[in-house]
Amino acid sequence: MNLADATWTDARDADVGVAFLPVGSTEQHGPHAPLGTDTLNAVSVAEAAADAFSSDQDRGEALVAPPVAVGVAEEHRAFDGTLWVSPDTFRAYVRETAESLVHHGVDRVVLVNGHGGNVEALAEVARRFSRDDGHPGYAVAFTWFEAVGEHGSDMGHAGPLETALLRATHPDLVREERVADAAAGGSDRWGEWVSGVNLAHDSDEFTANGTVGDPREGDAARGEELLDLASEALAELAAAVVERSSRS
Repeated sequence: MNLADATWTDARDADVGVAFLPVGSTEQHGPHAPLGTDTLNAVSVAEAAADAFSSDQDRGEALVAPPVAVGVAEEHRAFDGTLWVSPDTFRAYVRETAESLVHHGVDRVVLVNGHGGNVEALAEVARRFSRDDGHPGYAVAFTWFEAVGEHGSDMGHAGPLETALLRATHPDLVREERVADAAAGGSDRWGEWVSGVNLAHDSDEFTANGTVGDPREGDAARGEELLDLASEALAELAAAVVERSSRS
């Protein structure tokens, strides 16, 4: 069930086993991919996983909450259109959104992430949310591109993986005529590394157009495979989260 499309009575009457809270970002993704890439991809994975999870009626339905579309993304501030909030604001917003689900009896939440800059903050949110004695909620954080097997080694920024998933789910938003330029003006890797430390705090220090990796290597067929892998992993995780609730 997509919460934004439901009525309050639909939400009241639904047998919800778990909620997916997509979390993304509004930030540059090279000259060829939209600012909302991370949010769009998180929602796509959450919706596909919800369908897979909900096919087993014994564990209830998966609810997909409206996405959190602005995240921890100050590293892209040099590129127009990028929005960001502080980690403190971000953690509070995500945590309180999850707490509102618990108020309505949905006490198992998976934070479905599409942006690397959110990873550290979401891990802390999940821990603090789960340790809160004031409510029975339990949460974990899931990042889709960490659950795609060997494909994960190609993760850059607006590179093959993110572009592939967009080509499979939102092909009209990929500016195909700009993909070659995105590859030519991009970087081979994220950051400037010395002794295991990234010297670059902002992305414009190592990529001229915001791209990291070659988006030409991410076609729609690869995107469909990524969607299957990520959504299957998320559905499996959600089942484990629900099973854990029965033991707690």
